[in-house]
Amino acid sequence: MKRILVLEDDLALCTGLCFELDTAGYVSIPAYSCAKARYLLGQEALDLVLLDVNLPDGSGFDLCREIKEAGRQIPVIFLTANDLETDVLKGFDMGAEDYVTKPFNMQILLKRVEVVLRRGGKVREQKSDRWSDGHLTLDFSSLTAQRAGEKLAITPNEYKLLKVLTENAGNILTRQVLLDRLWDSAGNYIDDHTLTVAMNRLRAKIEDQQHSYIKTVRGMGYIWTGRRQ
Repeated sequence: MKRILVLEDDLALCTGLCFELDTAGYVSIPAYSCAKARYLLGQEALDLVLLDVNLPDGSGFDLCREIKEAGRQIPVIFLTANDLETDVLKGFDMGAEDYVTKPFNMQILLKRVEVVLRRGGKVREQKSDRWSDGHLTLDFSSLTAQRAGEKLAITPNEYKLLKVLTENAGNILTRQVLLDRLWDSAGNYIDDHTLTVAMNRLRAKIEDQQHSYIKTVRGMGYIWTGRRQ
């Protein structure tokens, strides 16, 4: 189910929006301030942000800019009483996918949400060959990798390992599954010990004290714990 952050300081309106979104099959996550929204953006996996402009502790324009400048692939729809042409243009300049002015028709808003999410899904499909959390960036189409802006020397087999791990983020991949899916019939990496060595070498390349991506589940396998932005 698609998860939508609703940033609206009008409690009654926010509650109504969340009710309608939940009824339409989405998971709504309410926020009433920029501070709460920033916290949720850092904690939740979100598919869309509905964003007011005039908020008690800041501007929705600034928050939208932060989301886009951070490279987050989260679409934004402004939902605001600011209906001046300059405000609408500013919203799109900030990188918003849509700009809806109050008062609005709920059914039309839901349709706009549907369209933006569908369009965003296509963009994410096109970007599936790239994984990034802002610190580590992996490009599987060009076989390039960077950590904190510094290029990494990753071997083709390590890219295969990273591809499987990132595509199954949050799920345990058993050692046998990795051996079956990654190592070819030419005899490369066919034993369990070599998988351990390869995993340790990969960790040394992509991880540091502040950033951990691969968790060992003793007796079972590995989990990719990194969160894509």
